Amino acid sequence: MARSSEDGRRPLLTMVLESAAATALASAGVLAYAVRVPRSTLLAPSVYRGAPERPAIALTFDDGPSESTPALLELLARYGASASFFQCGANVRRLPQVAREVAAAGHEVGNHTENHPPLYLKSRQFIYHQLSAAQESIENTTGVRPKLFRAPFGARWFGLRDAQERLGLLGVMWTAIALDWKWPASRVTERLLSSASNGAILCLHDGRMLEHKPDIGVTIETVRELLPKLLEQGYHFEKVTEILCPTRN
Repeated sequence: MARSSEDGRRPLLTMVLESAAATALASAGVLAYAVRVPRSTLLAPSVYRGAPERPAIALTFDDGPSESTPALLELLARYGASASFFQCGANVRRLPQVAREVAAAGHEVGNHTENHPPLYLKSRQFIYHQLSAAQESIENTTGVRPKLFRAPFGARWFGLRDAQERLGLLGVMWTAIALDWKWPASRVTERLLSSASNGAILCLHDGRMLEHKPDIGVTIETVRELLPKLLEQGYHFEKVTEILCPTRN
């Protein structure tokens, strides 16, 4: 009889375990969406594209400044393209003159944390310190206090909402990320061209985290190929804050 009673309980136990597993999987799915999906705003206010009314595209560059950023600035100037640069505080302090050149050229400067750490599984205090330290580094060096923030690796976490609100920062994700750190320029260019649309925010890199003298040849070549092709298609280039506006005079 004991054996029969035990057998009778097994379906109920199985149902409980399956329900718990399903709940855990659903929670994991929501968390993954909140942390990594560009359109998510569950963990902090953010945008991933601009207004669709105009044929405008926002070029954005992460991880700089680097020793190669001036070459990128020359290309952007050649085509009259404005861009937004999300800079790491440590790189700004290492290359202050380059950071100032970005701001002096009229480009937008955003916050990309002080040391480019992944923010997931970090404490609220750690996250706030990374953002506030970068704000200080950038403002003290360039005279510009960022209004925009992009999380390293595009990964948000709990506590980021509070940090952004305290520092007056809007999160910026992307419509398309270039993968310019691992693909050849031809493939990266094709990827970004296929993602071009009104209000698109494109993410490239003018640095490689905190690496000194990083090789960003793929990024430079991509921009050299991409800009004239997008101009031929009728697009123009705006800063992120500009592309978010539905209309511009």
